[in-house]
Amino acid sequence: MSSVTPDQPRRPAARVGADARPAGRVPGPRGPAPRPGEPTRGRAPLVVAAGVAAAWAALTSYLPVALVLGLAQLTEDAGSVTGALRAGLAGWLLGHGVPLATDAGPLGLTPLALTALAVWRLTRAGVHASRAIGARGGRSPRQALTAAGAVGVGYALLGALAAVPTGTAPARAGATFALVGTLAALAGALRTTAVARLLAARAPTPLRDGVRTGLVAGLLLLGAGAGAAGLAVATGGGDAADMIGAYRTGVAGQAGITLVSLAYAPNATIWSASYLLGPGFAVGVDTAVRTSEVSVGALPAVPLLAGLPSGPVDGYGAGLLAVPVLAGMAAGWLLARRLLRIAAEDRAELAWPALLVPAALAGPVAGLLLGVLAAVSGGPLGGGRLADIGPVGWQVAGAATAVVAAGALLGAAATRALRVKGRVPS
Repeated sequence: MSSVTPDQPRRPAARVGADARPAGRVPGPRGPAPRPGEPTRGRAPLVVAAGVAAAWAALTSYLPVALVLGLAQLTEDAGSVTGALRAGLAGWLLGHGVPLATDAGPLGLTPLALTALAVWRLTRAGVHASRAIGARGGRSPRQALTAAGAVGVGYALLGALAAVPTGTAPARAGATFALVGTLAALAGALRTTAVARLLAARAPTPLRDGVRTGLVAGLLLLGAGAGAAGLAVATGGGDAADMIGAYRTGVAGQAGITLVSLAYAPNATIWSASYLLGPGFAVGVDTAVRTSEVSVGALPAVPLLAGLPSGPVDGYGAGLLAVPVLAGMAAGWLLARRLLRIAAEDRAELAWPALLVPAALAGPVAGLLLGVLAAVSGGPLGGGRLADIGPVGWQVAGAATAVVAAGALLGAAATRALRVKGRVPS
């Protein structure tokens, strides 16, 4: 008799052949299983993995610099491959914060666009080195630190070697490259080894919410600074074009000068955010560019400086003073919306401390972020009166902490009060 019942319909006959597989079995990888005590395949020695990752990060961040500076110095009668390579090494060192010695004085104004490129490549180097030594997902802080330190050592050796043709102190370059390389590679290694996720899971909830809100507020302020800087440069675009044309280079040379100016666009963004916050920035010794005061002297022919304000803000321009507060309020609004949504899903009431504590912590987080960025965005542009350019880090950090904390508290409290007031009782 047939074993087929109405609840168990007849199955079609299985196909028999060379490629037939048992039903419900997923084919697995073929090959012999590893023997006990046999090293896992696919792992590379730490020295090799870190050296290759550091060298690739250095090469991919150096070649764009050499190309851009080669175009910038290209004229009808000047420019050579050797000069472009040497200029690329100098610019590459400067992008990592290593000051250069010139006839006009020390050059220490770091192009932060190049810094961002180098940090990104070093972060990827930390990822590759961690994967190569088999530390992916291991949640081992020791492995993450080991991979990052090895990448930092290899990168420091490359920085010291690059300093020799440019006349820079190899010890200073090596120490700076070791610091930048280790910190950037550590960010990638922590993420690859899942240590960052483990630390975030163990951190208190208000701390996580405060860090997230502070970062959002800082990014909103930087976005406002970028918009203000772009508008200022667009308004003075004619003067910037005249400055570029005054170098009397060909089309390729003008394109290189434009790209060099764009490499300092992040610096201008941070300076503009400092201007909106109140402390402002300097473009020389005993100068100040603030919303309440603009006192500058003779400026170098740099296209990026064509958008400087001519005087203090007045009239409708005073509305710029509200931009940092609005950024903090927007971050507090986003925080309150997210916490209210989580509370609604859990069918619980959002307590005021759970909302106001992370809103208050957002101020120091945003202040630390903007203060560090302000500190690294400035530097000397030679000797004499150009020895002081950029904002003061601690002043920007203090202003951002106070403004963002007040705005985030106001935005979060108002959002919760309005949400509770407008709720319809069941």
